[in-house]
Amino acid sequence: MTKTRFPRLLNASERERLEPFIDQIHYSPRYADDENEYRHVMLPKAMLKAIPADYFNPETGTLRILHEEEWRGLGITQSLGWEMYEVHVPEPHILLFKREKDFQLKYSQQR
Repeated sequence: MTKTRFPRLLNASERERLEPFIDQIHYSPRYADDENEYRHVMLPKAMLKAIPADYFNPETGTLRILHEEEWRGLGITQSLGWEMYEVHVPEPHILLFKREKDFQLKYSQQR
């Protein structure tokens, strides 16, 4: 899956339709390998019906890989450095994120 070239931000009415679901978004604990740390974000299943159609991959019917501005616009809140890299196809309400291991330690010292 690839993401679009430019982010498509939600308009006010689209954002309003998502508001009832934001407090129900679940964040997994972080887990890691040698290079990256990972987490998955579980959207309420009903929330998928409120997300605009152009946020979905027409071939798979799952959410496409979203730009940071797009997933933050859905109400997903995470610290800096996370990027969406996949949707768990058997459960399309589960979004997979990763970032460089020790991201906060490495980049907080540069500011």
